[in-house]
Amino acid sequence: MSHGATLLHLRGAAGMDAIYRKISWRLLPLLMLCYAVAYLDRVNIGYARLQIQDSLALSDHAWAWGAGAFFLGYCLFGLPANLLLEKIGARKTLLRMMLCWGAITAAGAFVREPFEFYAIRFLLGVFEAGFFPGAVLYLTYWYPAARRARVIAVFASAALMAGVVAGPLCAATLQSLHMAKGLDGWQWLLLVQASPAALLGVIAWFYLDDQPQDARWLSPFEQQMVAQQLERDEALLAAASGLAANAGEEEDDDPPSPLAIAWSLLRNPAIGLLAVSNLLLIGASTTLAFWAPLLLQRWGAGSQLQLGLLAALPNIAGVIGMIAIGYDSDRRRERRGHFVACMVLAAGGLGLAIAADNVLAWSLTGLSLASLGIASAAPLLVSILTDLLHRRRAAAGIALVCSFGLAGGAFGPALGERAMAWGGSAAMLSVLIVLYMAAGAVLLLALRLAPRRGGPHAGHGHPDKMARS
Repeated sequence: MSHGATLLHLRGAAGMDAIYRKISWRLLPLLMLCYAVAYLDRVNIGYARLQIQDSLALSDHAWAWGAGAFFLGYCLFGLPANLLLEKIGARKTLLRMMLCWGAITAAGAFVREPFEFYAIRFLLGVFEAGFFPGAVLYLTYWYPAARRARVIAVFASAALMAGVVAGPLCAATLQSLHMAKGLDGWQWLLLVQASPAALLGVIAWFYLDDQPQDARWLSPFEQQMVAQQLERDEALLAAASGLAANAGEEEDDDPPSPLAIAWSLLRNPAIGLLAVSNLLLIGASTTLAFWAPLLLQRWGAGSQLQLGLLAALPNIAGVIGMIAIGYDSDRRRERRGHFVACMVLAAGGLGLAIAADNVLAWSLTGLSLASLGIASAAPLLVSILTDLLHRRRAAAGIALVCSFGLAGGAFGPALGERAMAWGGSAAMLSVLIVLYMAAGAVLLLALRLAPRRGGPHAGHGHPDKMARS
């Protein structure tokens, strides 16, 4: 038995669980708070849309261009941001990103022309681009493949939690600070919500550690235990006849350049199809989030307070499902079936909403079931991706798939608008059902094309087994 295997045997599963609980309590609360702030800074203008359009004389068409500019910046700069994180570490990267996007959010309070609005939204996308893929990459430095689905799910749930409080928080700011010191409510909204990003960036610089071996709050033995599990993952990948992220290329002593890595990933059918699946998933999810308030109003939600309370229920269902399904995926060492089940649940929930024919209780039940499946699917897809990527290619692979997926946010709402104009809410929900089922089918094809990897532990929690079983 190897030295690493001996350590794992002596420590036992309960001991390893204790180590990873310690890591999770150290890393996840701060990362989740940062992600919640990123989400609020991204969506806060939606709650101030009428005020902003009136103040800047923005047409609906100009507003749509401004919303899309964020996703353009995100898609273009996700890969460079993640490669930079890999090079300089998470602490410096988070400090740079959060100071910059906090400053850009604050600057948005003083735009006066449509072009300035476009530029601010584009730059916000540029500086937020590396956060989610960078956080996922950072988590792969601490957690082995068999623990990632639940961890990514807990981290990603921060956006849904932020969505629960976003409406009341933004509404209170818009109303209470309107015309204070001569500024409109939407200007105060951006100024107030800009400062937490900068503050958290500074806290992350002092609080986080780039790698487990840098963490003084872990004992040397605990650091070694974590290193052994991560090395075991890498050994299983290295023993493969072909790496999914490597497009069949042999490893050599001369590491490839970042551009060569990105090109190999772009030529890999499995990685490309995972990106397409993510595009379909995010496009449909963004469309549903964009149109959900209008749907709830058509189903019978009355006042703004009732609308806000009802809109929170699908988000709460998503948080519960995301964490529970991520945990079950890790426990069963299975990814593919869980993802497909989530897509079926999403499609079934939307089908129930269509069949309910505007009956509020049943329509809301269907929307909540759909949100449970949708929210749970995203961490599974990212976990499948990290299961298939060699560490040397993880930064580029995660950034490419996540950034390409965000392009769905640019076309989704417009697609929903066309469907609504053509056949109402039933037509729009039907289109989303097709997109979710297509996302599941494309992911299945991606895993079929991903090379099977062997190795002495292929039947015992091997990352490839979890993705393909």
